[in-house]
Amino acid sequence: MENENHVTRKPRILCLHGFRTSAEILRKQVSVWPEPVLESLDLVFLDAPFAAEGKSNVEGIFDPPYFEWFQSNEDYTEFRNFEGCVAYIEDYMMNHGPFDGLLGFSRGAHISAALPGMQLNGVALTKVAKIKFVIIISGAQFGGSKFGLPDMAATAFSSPIECPSLHFIGEHDFLKSEGIALLESFVNPVVIYHSKGHRIPRLDDKGVELMLGFIERIENISLA
Repeated sequence: MENENHVTRKPRILCLHGFRTSAEILRKQVSVWPEPVLESLDLVFLDAPFAAEGKSNVEGIFDPPYFEWFQSNEDYTEFRNFEGCVAYIEDYMMNHGPFDGLLGFSRGAHISAALPGMQLNGVALTKVAKIKFVIIISGAQFGGSKFGLPDMAATAFSSPIECPSLHFIGEHDFLKSEGIALLESFVNPVVIYHSKGHRIPRLDDKGVELMLGFIERIENISLA
């Protein structure tokens, strides 16, 4: 019986939503994925720590409340509450973990992409288990062409990130070029390209095949 439980354990993933949305909105956005994918993962959705300070792009599409992870100026060169955001995520992981990996969409993906390197360098997530993998949907790199670099994340991408990573890149996503550039920071990233914009896409047959293959890989890592 112990062996059966060991085999059937699902990878446990902390999911970080996009800019001025919510955990419940991300849950609904991810629900477009097919059952074989969703049933293979233990997804836990977390609201960001701060109430949205401005209008949400999803008003009229998804109901409030809306939250944001941190604040920045318009050109993303100055940041507020980034350290508090990271501490909030770590506190949640300590109290509700352990978690095997992270999934992030949009702003949540920017954070998820940076955290493994920040953890490796000892500036974040020092009190929780090592992040084993990340799933990045419509992501970008802090310090890249569009976003500045919070002080706390200064060395997040100073070394290649070796944990397995799955990246979703949309043909019509306004962050497409940043998402492609982010791939260079990861060792052997797996990429699902889709024809949509800045959104969580439905998966075609090839996308399902790639994602199930990635899940099989992280299952082995999570159980190790």
